[in-house]
Amino acid sequence: MRKDECFAFLGFEYRYLPGRNGKLRSQLTPKQKKRVALFAKLKEVFRRHVSQPVEGVIAEINPILRGWVNYFRIGNSSRCFSMVKRWVERKILRHMMGARQRRGMGWKRWSTQWIHGTLGVFNDHHLRRPALRKAVPVS
Repeated sequence: MRKDECFAFLGFEYRYLPGRNGKLRSQLTPKQKKRVALFAKLKEVFRRHVSQPVEGVIAEINPILRGWVNYFRIGNSSRCFSMVKRWVERKILRHMMGARQRRGMGWKRWSTQWIHGTLGVFNDHHLRRPALRKAVPVS
């Protein structure tokens, strides 16, 4: 694979990019097609529960989010994860404002900490990288 080439495999897009030191390093990111499929699945859940309490919506989207994030956690996915997290927060706020027949997003009413802490929306969007093992001197 050369510098400007990429290929897709198992939902990831593999490519070589220059690192901080100038050397080429591999990068794994979720394909845009997979992110669009996640958004479509979540939109369908929100459409089905349009007049239902937000707790039911959260109970249904949390396993979907948890599975998707755990699958794509091994790559360079932090930018994609932050986009998904913001999108879900906005949809939850719009759902709650619609239930109160109010316009707007409700940013002043509810904070993101309240959404994740009190409502229990999935919030483990952190990458997990294998720990580097230090060489232990043999005595």
